[in-house]
Amino acid sequence: MADKKVAEQYYAPPPKMGKWEGFKTFLWNGETSQCLGRTGSSWAKILFFYVCFYAALVGFFAAMLAVFWQTLDMRMPKYQLDSSLIGSNPGLGFRPTPPEYQNVESSLIWYKASDNGNVEIWTKLIDEFLERKYYGLRKQNGYLTHPIPYAAYTVEEDNRVDCSFDNPPPEGKVCKVPMTNWSPCVKENRYNFKKKSPCIFLKLNKIYNWVPDMYNTSTNLPEKMPEDLKEHIRGEEARGNKNTNVVWVSCSGENPADNEHIGAIQYIPRRGFPGYFFPYKNVDGYLPPVVAVYFEKPKTGVLINIECKAWARNIMYDRAERRGSVHFELMID
Repeated sequence: MADKKVAEQYYAPPPKMGKWEGFKTFLWNGETSQCLGRTGSSWAKILFFYVCFYAALVGFFAAMLAVFWQTLDMRMPKYQLDSSLIGSNPGLGFRPTPPEYQNVESSLIWYKASDNGNVEIWTKLIDEFLERKYYGLRKQNGYLTHPIPYAAYTVEEDNRVDCSFDNPPPEGKVCKVPMTNWSPCVKENRYNFKKKSPCIFLKLNKIYNWVPDMYNTSTNLPEKMPEDLKEHIRGEEARGNKNTNVVWVSCSGENPADNEHIGAIQYIPRRGFPGYFFPYKNVDGYLPPVVAVYFEKPKTGVLINIECKAWARNIMYDRAERRGSVHFELMID
């Protein structure tokens, strides 16, 4: 009879407590010395387990990351040209592109020449592009502020040399891109935007180790190449074969009506990208070549669709996919 009473006492349900009393007991049970349902030794064991478990995970991933980094070269991509994601067909880019607060997918350059504020918006975009890349300035908080560190700037300047078709850069050096004699496409002239004859800058996208197969003779030129470009190549060939080692550029209206409105075009400093800038090897101080396309007298008040192409035997052209070309619209009020 006594054993039965003891068993009944042992299996008796816990005393009923209110919600607040039950919560306090869960936080700390003085009778069993449990905090949040566990004793101190239980908490120590589980804490020790998770410390060891996550330390092992961190160590494993750190080791895998270290092995992965050993397979990479910080100056040379592992996959190049056709084996890479970007391939071996460089595209063209243009500046200025519309401001960030406008539609990011827009390619429309639209300004009012009589509005100084509107003109300044577009010319400042060109300033930022040229100064950030060619004058050693960097952008902070949306503004061009301080020069890059002197040591880094000195290294880049030391790597830059004057180049020509007769004097390509030596190993480990890159070419300068002098932009002082590009009139009227210069900063002091606000790139001629105010005079309704704007300069649009073109650049060829960088692809590591890509070497252009240039049209450096007037024979076997593609049928679709513009006649004025063919004449230009013949003229450069007459001056000397080295002058034709260029990735040529042509700009025209996309439609017959656009060609009527686009007017005469000049290419400054030359009609393309000189071959001595290639291949791109990720050398310190490298500056991609640029071409200023000077639209002398485009028709105002009309939207002009413009397409610019880069010409080399290993640049494939596809208008639908914008391969080897760039499209933008120009409208001047």
